[in-house]
Amino acid sequence: MRILLVGAGGTLGSAVGRALLARGHKVIGVGRSGGDLIADVTDPAAVARLYTEAGPLDAVAVAAGDAVFRPLRDLTADDVVATFRGKALSQLELVRQGARHVAPTGSFTLVSGIITEEPIVGGAAVSAANGAVEAFVRAAAIELPPQRINAVSPTVAQESLPAYGPFFPGMDAVPATRVATSYVRSIEGSQTGQVYRVW
Repeated sequence: MRILLVGAGGTLGSAVGRALLARGHKVIGVGRSGGDLIADVTDPAAVARLYTEAGPLDAVAVAAGDAVFRPLRDLTADDVVATFRGKALSQLELVRQGARHVAPTGSFTLVSGIITEEPIVGGAAVSAANGAVEAFVRAAAIELPPQRINAVSPTVAQESLPAYGPFFPGMDAVPATRVATSYVRSIEGSQTGQVYRVW
């Protein structure tokens, strides 16, 4: 398969890319500042250019999303807008436009996160954006067939503990390679409308 992988240079994206390459897929990595293709997917016009540059695709997978972690009392309206744009609206736009560019039996795999159901201090905006992604997946699944759509909802990756560990006290971490297996399941499997929780 030819797979567009957004966030390919990050901790999770790198693990997903390696897993897909090991299974014989062609991975087209997308990043904001590096990768096979460069695009800011929070900009709908950039998403349109991305699909034109990418060519025919069998799947789109997202392994990144910008978000603001800040205590509710300090959270600004701009923080909320930035989080929804970076984590939710960008993914919705990749699907909205991508439905015309992905093979009829292709798939989309989005990313949410554990704090959708296990909230943390400083994560209110992110929890809300994650919830929007998961609701969209369930709704889009009834309109996209025969294309499929799922989400992967991971806990914090072990590799990310130095940066994010303080935000997730008492929560188990998992290796990014374990999260990557859920991307493989979504892309190569037959289910749609699912949220694969990796906790």
